[in-house]
Amino acid sequence: MKHPVEKSPISFEVNVARLPKRGMPVVIEATAAQREALAKIHGLVSVERLRADLVVTSWKRNGVQVRGRVEADIVQSCVVTLDPVDGKVDEEVSAVFLPEDSKLGRESFGLGGEILIDVDGPDSPETFSGDRIDVGALAEEFFGLGIDPYPRKQGLPAALPEPDAERGLEEGELQKKLRKLFPDS
Repeated sequence: MKHPVEKSPISFEVNVARLPKRGMPVVIEATAAQREALAKIHGLVSVERLRADLVVTSWKRNGVQVRGRVEADIVQSCVVTLDPVDGKVDEEVSAVFLPEDSKLGRESFGLGGEILIDVDGPDSPETFSGDRIDVGALAEEFFGLGIDPYPRKQGLPAALPEPDAERGLEEGELQKKLRKLFPDS
């Protein structure tokens, strides 16, 4: 049984069967409802603005390349204080897609030998079926990669102070019990 794949709030499908020679420019400007859905999906307080400027071009014989940029203004919760923190997403988008039946997409791992992977190099091509690619979902992917996983409010100390008797901070009951169990730590 196939489970339905949830569509991206900024889904924008491009017919890649006949692309212009210079490529097809795609601009995605998220609406208020789309920004609200993105904030919910990515655990943000809000998405104030999101814009994706992409160009979809032919790549090699029957592949497709998508290049461009995703920019957004977001509000997150500080990981220390939970106060709102303004943030920005500015990610370069670069992806290659190949049809499922393409010989270029088949990797021959079973033939033995070494496979060299450049961590800083381009990603492996993704596959697609039919004649449409959802560049909006790709833009959301790169948007998600650009979100700071640990946003901190400015002016906070690098580390929280440790409790000790000199500063008048008392240990809690759990800390006292743990200290008895593990006296050397």
